[in-house]
Amino acid sequence: MTSPNSQQDPTTQNTASTENSPSPELLAIQQMMGEIASLRQEISQLSELPQQVRQIERRLMVVGDLYRYETLHEQLANQEWFAADKETVRLIADIAGVSDLEDLSPRKIRSFSCGELQVIDRLWTTYSDGRFGFSIQLKTYQDLGGNLETTIGEDLQLTQRWGAALGWREGVTDQNPEGNRWRKCDELDFSLNAPKGCHPSRWWNSPYGSRMTNYFLNRLITCEM
Repeated sequence: MTSPNSQQDPTTQNTASTENSPSPELLAIQQMMGEIASLRQEISQLSELPQQVRQIERRLMVVGDLYRYETLHEQLANQEWFAADKETVRLIADIAGVSDLEDLSPRKIRSFSCGELQVIDRLWTTYSDGRFGFSIQLKTYQDLGGNLETTIGEDLQLTQRWGAALGWREGVTDQNPEGNRWRKCDELDFSLNAPKGCHPSRWWNSPYGSRMTNYFLNRLITCEM
């Protein structure tokens, strides 16, 4: 047994210290592993760049046309749903460059700006807490089985069931899920108590009837709303 007062050989101390310290090879490996981790992080950030660029482009587009959406923004922020519904129709006509909706044909709506639709939709969904908006209406349509093929085939029964789900149809029962007539816009509930997806509603009341409905739904799908 070694006495508590005895001193350890300095040579033994240096040997133990050398054994516990990492070798130059291990240090080099650790450094390379750190560099690899940093590279992986940089690559991950690069993969997110396209999405970040798209978000910036959308923000710039909104800023550039801020005056265009100002009225709709204020009306929705104040929960003036009836006025905002009318303003949405005016906005769509203005963006399309027409003064009368009869001049905005179903064929023209197929090339309507996705970016503009997304801005309008985002305003509606934001200020209604996700209750109103084109994307909400589209989801209801898709939940009922709607897709690009049904819009091309202009499935009338599906369109009526979709309208019933949004609160746009009168006389809806379990036996008659499509209802028996379309309600006039002024008959709808312009409050947050309205069925989910009820608004914007007036835009859908097109002079081109169900054809415009299907063409516009088709555009919402292709725009990935």
